[in-house]
Amino acid sequence: MPITNGYCTLSEVKAALRISDSTDDTLLEKAVEGASRRIDGYTGRFFYQQSATISLYTRDIYTVQLQDTLVSVTTLKTDDNGDGTFETTWTTNVDYQLQPLNATLQSRPFNRIVAVGSKTFPIMIQPDLPGVQINGFWGYATVPDDIREACVLLSMRGFARYNAALGVVGFADMAVQVRSVDPDVRDMLSPYVQYGIA
Repeated sequence: MPITNGYCTLSEVKAALRISDSTDDTLLEKAVEGASRRIDGYTGRFFYQQSATISLYTRDIYTVQLQDTLVSVTTLKTDDNGDGTFETTWTTNVDYQLQPLNATLQSRPFNRIVAVGSKTFPIMIQPDLPGVQINGFWGYATVPDDIREACVLLSMRGFARYNAALGVVGFADMAVQVRSVDPDVRDMLSPYVQYGIA
């Protein structure tokens, strides 16, 4: 079974566990997928790329803050008269800029859009109408190293859990409890946690 939107590879987890055979590959792949989705849930965002069209509310005529992470824009349109139709198409680096400007150099996503030139974003009188529509790729262009490493550790833990009845792993005459939260994983994920809704 191939891993879907996993943040590490099967071979990375097998190397960390010192496994050379393919007997448990299916269980390990499930552990990688499970760990990846746990990371999504913990951080409130995802680190793979997904194409989507999203409508956004505007609260500022010069800046649109993005709750989600943006990799690239295919089209950006605005609804200038509040009729629910996004009729005006904007041109990148002429009408708007994606920021931070050095995001691609750091393999980070964009988190805001700034109007430039004479353009401004529409502010709707009715607050429940979105003013901007973006079609593009959301998520991360590449999985950050911290996320990959956290996924390896969580996958190892998930795989070990198959042999841990009631959360306890036994080795001959001793037993070790499998902890519910790994502090190293928590530290790796904490910079990526998205709090609340913008």
